[in-house]
Order: sequence, then structure tokens, then C-alpha cells
Amino acid sequence: MTSINEQLTQNFQDALVKSFGEDFKDIDPQVTTARDLRHGDYQANIALPLAKKLGKNPREIAGIIIENLSLDEVCEAPTIGGPGFINLKIKPSYLQNELTLLYNNPHLGIEKVKDSGGVIVDFSSPNIAKEMHVGHLRSTIIGDCISRILEFRGYEVLRLNHVGDWGTQFGMLITYLKEVYPDALTKANALDIGDLVNFYKQAKKRFDEDSYFQEAAREAVVKLQSGDQESRHAWQLLCDQSRREFQVIYDRLNIKLEERGESFYNPFLEDVIKGLEQQGILEKNQGAQCVFLEGFTNKSGDPLPLIVQKSDRGYNYATTDLAALRYRIQEDKVKRIIYVTDSGQSNHFAQVFQVAKKANFLPDTVEVTHVPFGLVKGENGKKLKTRSGETIKLKDLLDEAINYARNDLENRLQSEDRKESEEFINQVSEIVGISAVKYADLSQNRISDYIFSYDKMLALQGNTAPYMLYAYARIQSISREGNIDYENLGEDIKIILEDDTEIDLGKYLLQLNDTIKEVEKTLLPNRLCDYLYELSKKFNRFYENCPVLKSDEPIKTSRLLLCNLTARTLKLGLSLLGISVLERM
Repeated sequence: MTSINEQLTQNFQDALVKSFGEDFKDIDPQVTTARDLRHGDYQANIALPLAKKLGKNPREIAGIIIENLSLDEVCEAPTIGGPGFINLKIKPSYLQNELTLLYNNPHLGIEKVKDSGGVIVDFSSPNIAKEMHVGHLRSTIIGDCISRILEFRGYEVLRLNHVGDWGTQFGMLITYLKEVYPDALTKANALDIGDLVNFYKQAKKRFDEDSYFQEAAREAVVKLQSGDQESRHAWQLLCDQSRREFQVIYDRLNIKLEERGESFYNPFLEDVIKGLEQQGILEKNQGAQCVFLEGFTNKSGDPLPLIVQKSDRGYNYATTDLAALRYRIQEDKVKRIIYVTDSGQSNHFAQVFQVAKKANFLPDTVEVTHVPFGLVKGENGKKLKTRSGETIKLKDLLDEAINYARNDLENRLQSEDRKESEEFINQVSEIVGISAVKYADLSQNRISDYIFSYDKMLALQGNTAPYMLYAYARIQSISREGNIDYENLGEDIKIILEDDTEIDLGKYLLQLNDTIKEVEKTLLPNRLCDYLYELSKKFNRFYENCPVLKSDEPIKTSRLLLCNLTARTLKLGLSLLGISVLERM
């Protein structure tokens, strides 16, 4: 289903050709929703940038374009505002027809892509032998949302979890556990994840302070990488223990991922070095194999190299990322790769992508994108930590959110003198708590840091998940109160728009397709959150001004259609954020 914006854009492009010739067929007419709705619903700003090219006054250009527009069925007569803006007001009759078509569209007007090619979204990526903490929250939630939107649009998405399951840390851990808890290296589930994390911290301390232990740990890494059976068995047990703990978090967040850790790419690292050598871009610097980069310098202003093989012939993250990139292009045959990691890794990925281009690993037909995000901060404006200064475990953060939601719900039930079952309280608390955490993150521009506050994210008013969930539940309460089955409101029924608030709601419902496409392009989930928040506000204004069940026919059925269309839009939009709805709150 073509959106209003797309229809207007096409019509303006046709008018530009009629007005000024074929040379103007590919010019963007700059059709947007109007900033000031007093002048119309949409505006086209193309007359201003054309003024210099055509040597005419922008208002004169706007008049010529209007003469060649064919929008009689869609809009009232276009008007010219300011220095040359073309203002367009959509006809209610056209809105009614478009909304009726939208109501009968199973995908709510969101078009499916054709011949899309595969997409990889690389996100979450915790480290083995460490618990997932608040730092993993944003990558996991943002990556899942981007995946959901691309999947709904019809892309074949491979969700990859590039876990840290290889390298020096395993030499340290295996060496230390041999001394203090050897059963952990031979028996499954000998340790819980908390003990494993504590042992890792102690192993790291020994590694930093004890040169003999450091040497033993390095020898353990060599044995592991060379395929020593005992070392591999111990490594596998440690990985399996961590994976089970990760899965508990992923299940609670309803996140689906396919794991391909750093170890997966270990067999391909040598080929990366050979490929760089063949292209003649590998240089030896202080014993290490490097590729020097354009636009990157150290503090002294000297060219900065990307090290791909250390002086001890070991590999690092950059080598693994290059191997992963090659594999994803050559074996997975995807056309787009999206990396969701914190902003601190922006330089790393810029360097890796540059090297991949130089080495011809990355063809022009494949798009690679780093999706950076900022920090989660406490209400004191500093990085979110426990009172003791420790990084907050993701499990504890989610538990606390659910407890907050439960306390809020129980207080509300008490104030309303309302009795509900324990099952109801548990379900609502879980969904509201998890949804609040997700929405609080996704509703921020991901590039920015944001302040984490349970009180703000669980508020029933404002741009929060509970506000959205409450709007959906309110619509379901209308059906229960009137004993209405939204799916069986009759045949050949139409939406009729009379009140200004229902016209406003109807216009906004038709903008979902444009919003989803914008998120697909920008990879900014907050744009979808902004849309859903505005939709909820417009619905609440409509609900306050327009009686639904007490209206006479055919207005009653029309308003029920608007209610259901709003509920379906909210449910779909929230599902793309990874949020489940509630029939009652």
C-alpha cells in the first residue's frame, strides 16, 4: 500500500517533468509532513532550491508546479506559503477511503521489500566467563529491534551473537582453576556463573601481578589454540556454563540469536594475513604485522597502524573481525552487515572497514554499517553502577524493574479497591517491567547517553511503555464494555471522519509505513517510539472528545474501526520494539 507521502512525491515528480522537462525527473520534490498544521497536512519545499537553477522567483516556480499537479482527488487546492512552500491539505473523503483500505490490509500498509538480499545484524556479544551487565543492555535491545523491523519488511535476517569465547582470558582462567578448583575443568555445572566470574577476577589479578603465572597462562593459550584435547574440553565446559546463563537473560527479553563466537573464525585468521600480504598492504612495525590507515594518527601525528598480528604471532580483535567480515560476505552471501556496539568502538570499525576495502575483502555491492550507542547513566549523571561501584548485572536490573512494576500495580489496585489474581499480578508486572526497560532505552536517540530511572520509565504518563500499553488496554476495555468483537464489525463498512480529533488520528494512522521505512534507513528505533507515543496521545484526545459506544450508527461502527485500527497499529509497533501488549492493566 503506497503511503500518502509516496503518492504526493510521485505526483510532484511528474509535475516537475511537465513543468521543466525530463532533466528534472530525478529531483527530490522534498515532500514532508507540515510543521504548522494550520497551513496544511503536507508541504513541498522544492521551489526554493530550484530558484537559482531556473533563475526565477521561488513563488513563481511554486505556481508553475501547482498548475501541473493532478491532486484533485487527494487534496484541497494547493496554496503557496512564505517564500515558496507548497502547502497541501488532504481531503477528508480521501482520508476515509485510505483508512478503510488500511483497515483491510493485514500488514497495515507496510510494504514488503523485493529481492532484498540477506542482512546480518551483529549484536549483544557478551564475554564467556562473565555475567551480562547493564553495558550489554543497549546492544541487545537495539539489535533485536533493528532485526525485527528488517524481518517485518521482508529481509532475510541472520541475527549473530559474536561472543568473546577465545583468547588470553581462557589461558588465565584454565591455569587458575587447575590450582584452586580443578573439577570445573572436567565436570559440567561444577560452578555457577557467579563463582566463575569471581575466579576470573582472581585469575586476572594473578596474571597482572605474577610473571610466572602469566607465562603459564600464555602456554595454556597455546595448548588451547593448538587443539590440546584436555584444554579444549575445559574450554567447552566453561563456554557451556556461560551460554546457559546468557540464555536465561535472552529468554526473559524474548531475544533470538545465533551464536558465532570469536572461536568460530579462528581457522580463517591465517588466510586474512595471506590476503593482506597478496594486496601488498601489510607492513612489519616493531615486530607486529600492520596495515597503515588513512585519516588515523597517533598523538604525535604519525600514521596509526591497525595491528593484525602481534609480535608473538598472536591475533587480535581486528583480525577476527576481518575474518568474520570475509566469511559473512563469501559464505553467508549477505548484502548488508550491521554492527550494534557502543560508540567507543567507532574508530575500531572505521579502521576495520578501511582495511577490508583496501584488501578487496569488502566489495562495493555489500553495505557495512556500525550502529553506535551511548552510555546508560545513573540519576547522578555518572555511569550506572551499584553503590559499591560494581557494574550492575543485567539480571538484577531486570528483577528490580519487575519489582518496581509489581509495587506500582499493587498500590494502584489497592487505591482502586480492585481484586486481581496472583497470576494476573505476576503477568502484568513481568510485561510492564521488561517493557519499561526496553522502551526507556529505545525511545532515546541511541547515539546519546541516557539517564536510567525506574520511576520515570514506569510512569503511566509521558513517553513510556506503560503509557502505550495503557492506550492499547483502554481500547480492549471498550470492546469488553460494549461486548464488541472487533474482528466482526460487519462487511462493506467504512470509516467516517467528522470531529477534528478523529481526522487528526486518521491522518496519523496513515504515517506508519513512512515511519517504518525511516527506521529501516536511519537505524534509529526512537523514531518508531516517537510515532507510537504521538499516536497514543492522538487516540486519547479522540477518546475524550468522541463518544464511541454511545454514538449512533454509522458513526459508532466507524469509531470502533478507528479504535481497532489504532490498537492493531500499537500492537504491531510495540512488537517491533520487542514489547508485548496487555489486554488488561
